[in-house]
Amino acid sequence: MMSLHAGSAVTAAFLASLVEAVEALTILLAVAIVRGLRPALLGAISGLAVLALIIVALGPLLDRVPLNVLQIAIGILLLLFGMRWLRKAILRAAGIIPLHDESTAFAKEEAELREQVQRHEQRLDWLAGLASFKAVLLEGLEVVFIVIALSAGRGVLLPVSAAAFAACLLVALCGVLVHRPLTRVPENALKFAVGVMLSAFGLFWTGEGLGVDWPGADLAILAFIALFLGAGLACVALLNRRAAPAGAS
Repeated sequence: MMSLHAGSAVTAAFLASLVEAVEALTILLAVAIVRGLRPALLGAISGLAVLALIIVALGPLLDRVPLNVLQIAIGILLLLFGMRWLRKAILRAAGIIPLHDESTAFAKEEAELREQVQRHEQRLDWLAGLASFKAVLLEGLEVVFIVIALSAGRGVLLPVSAAAFAACLLVALCGVLVHRPLTRVPENALKFAVGVMLSAFGLFWTGEGLGVDWPGADLAILAFIALFLGAGLACVALLNRRAAPAGAS
């Protein structure tokens, strides 16, 4: 039976990878429309190849790092990573910054690519492939970091990796079938959830690395999730309340 920690880590990895894959797909589709399928695929394959080399190079190094040092480093990075996602999700939910719209992002990426095409007529495929390469590599690195952070030292690398791969494969299949940005994916809600979960894991890992004996062991993760979720929703409510008088005036 899957433990609480493993189940939470798998869920967080799946949701986070889903968001990153959707963002990468948006750029790949824009490249494919502007310059065709060939540069989009070549750039994506090159990005995956470099990503694989990075994983192979960094993998053995993790075993040489003391577990408590790894826990503290990963915990702090998870906190920073999760809080960044949570902050943006709170501001979007409160209407302070616009909701992330894949259609808008797609149109912007397509316009930027077409502008580059007009400026660099002789290097069209190279520039398009580079955009595809960067999208896959950068979003892929975030997925790899999340997988490592959620599974390090816990023996759940395989299920967490499988969840991340399943999310990326799901998005890729949807992209092949619909040939358009996945506008119906509730990305802000997903980012809110992922921000809460990554922040909870970050706090848990940092405490473990510092030698804190959390009450209830892995059950403390649920308490931290409730804590960050409650704080996030309270911030949204507070920001909405402050925005209401300003809108009325």
